[in-house]
Amino acid sequence: MIPQDTIIALATASGNGAIAVIRLSGGDAITVVDTHFTSVVKNKSLQKQATHTIHLGHIVDDKRILDEVLISVFRNPKSYTGENVIEISCHGSLYIQQEIIQLFLRKGCRMANAGEFTLRAFLNGKLDLSQAEAVADLIASDNEASHQVAMQQMRGGFSSEIAKLREELLNFASLIELELDFAEEDVEFADRDQFKELLEKITFVLKRLIDSFAVGNVIKNGIPVAIVGEPNVGKSTLLNALLNEERAIVSEIAGTTRDAIEDEISIGGIGFRFIDTAGIRETQDIVETIGIKKTFEKIDQAQVVIFLFDSTEFKSKGVKLKIELEKIRNKYPQKSLIVVSNKIDQIDDVQISEMQSTIPEIQLLSAKTGFGVEQLTNVLLDLINTGALRNNETIVTNSRHYDALLKAFEEVQKVKSGLETGLSGDLLAIDIRQALFHFGEITGEITNDDLLGNIFANFCIGK
Repeated sequence: MIPQDTIIALATASGNGAIAVIRLSGGDAITVVDTHFTSVVKNKSLQKQATHTIHLGHIVDDKRILDEVLISVFRNPKSYTGENVIEISCHGSLYIQQEIIQLFLRKGCRMANAGEFTLRAFLNGKLDLSQAEAVADLIASDNEASHQVAMQQMRGGFSSEIAKLREELLNFASLIELELDFAEEDVEFADRDQFKELLEKITFVLKRLIDSFAVGNVIKNGIPVAIVGEPNVGKSTLLNALLNEERAIVSEIAGTTRDAIEDEISIGGIGFRFIDTAGIRETQDIVETIGIKKTFEKIDQAQVVIFLFDSTEFKSKGVKLKIELEKIRNKYPQKSLIVVSNKIDQIDDVQISEMQSTIPEIQLLSAKTGFGVEQLTNVLLDLINTGALRNNETIVTNSRHYDALLKAFEEVQKVKSGLETGLSGDLLAIDIRQALFHFGEITGEITNDDLLGNIFANFCIGK
């Protein structure tokens, strides 16, 4: 049921600023604001103004002027929510914001719940559910890639693919259901060969969307990269070089980093979350031991491991290094491992050649001078499959969508198997309905209050 009351909330970030925007939505939004608005143009009424117009004036409480404001008018259905919407641009004082909001609360408006403006947009058919969820992703995007994916989904790229598959499957489902009404006459309205072709097509698209989640999840949440190695090999210096700031303490004293230090940057539009860990070595220091334990926990969480070692110690520790690398490869076979030789500014070309012949995939680096940092960032980017992103293909980033796709895929496989074994139409229809149900879960054609509550509770107030 679509709510009929008028809601209000601060649409901009809370706190002092140059300006703030207060948003109202509902049948009485224009009327209630008009009652407390005096335009700079004499006798101007907001109720008589066209949609998508802006008006200068004052918000007044009785005879007290609260602020000089700009009022934006959006009439239903041509608004974000599909209802009458007013946006009040006022000065960004916390006091002014609260005075205006409290005024309209006293006049019958209600404070909006988290995501309620977008919820109303969904309920009024302005957005489907996956587009509505993309709004939250767009707000949260902090790099080019996550922004691009959210924009593509908000424009309905993902929704349109799912809707098309659902429509085609629904057409065949209708024919199968029709056959059940003529069961005694033993007729087939649904061409089984065409149906098999459709199921193959649906299977192909679902596989592509399901596989894209691995990339999409990385783009949305950032790629965790653990920087590991013995103490004093330059891990903290490398972190500072990557971040281009003094984030970690750098010292000649081994074991300076006692805890994991994390920070995130964008490389080529992709978010990377770098974790500088405590050096791995035998130690009697209790605090340092705890730090080393946390290092292995961070390796477990990381998707990429940068193993850093000191070039000047390669001759004496080369054999031990190869053993350590083999241990990491065996323990974490699914993780990408980048071997980096640091402090190469302190060795000669002959020593560099020896290292490269022993470990061909080695990356040369001087974290102190910055040599090799750009090459390292290129290697990190090469590990990520952004081809789909560059080709503007649909990429799944939402775990709810991923789960629904997996369930739909499972049901489609049951339908395929049923066709191949000559399963009766009534049993086929059951599996088809289940597949359609999971498609509908994604776009919002099938919802319940709990589902909507969980989704929109994660939105910010005012959106």
